[in-house]
Amino acid sequence: MERSENLIHIHMCDDDPDDRLLFEDAIAEANLINDISFTEDGQQLMDFLNRQGDYKKLHDKELPDIILLDLNMPRKDGREALKDIKDTPNLRHIPIVILTTSKHEEDIFKSYNLGASSYIAKPVTFEKLVDLVKQLSNYWFKIVKLPENS
Repeated sequence: MERSENLIHIHMCDDDPDDRLLFEDAIAEANLINDISFTEDGQQLMDFLNRQGDYKKLHDKELPDIILLDLNMPRKDGREALKDIKDTPNLRHIPIVILTTSKHEEDIFKSYNLGASSYIAKPVTFEKLVDLVKQLSNYWFKIVKLPENS
């Protein structure tokens, strides 16, 4: 199935409901037309991507075009999920942008070492989040050529 150039499926994995809501509001504020889905931890993310458990009904839907991944989450954290995704042949092509509060050099290094495409510290204001969403949109959806999902 060919993807519409204007519709990119973003998936955000973050355990903080306020961060998920703010990101959704920032997308609206930035006037982006994108399909967005959410999971709350790394285990849910893997179930979503593998179409298991509560996500079996999505078996005929395309995988997300890009994943925004928090690092510090319960059950399976972002580092573990990142490793699992990059170790799975049918998932490893999906770009993963780490979007987290952690600014620790060890987290940055480990994320890139595990295959993250980018590492971004979460902005502290809504205005900066909207600006970040616009920049991400411009780079990932206009400049970069993403692989087509099947």
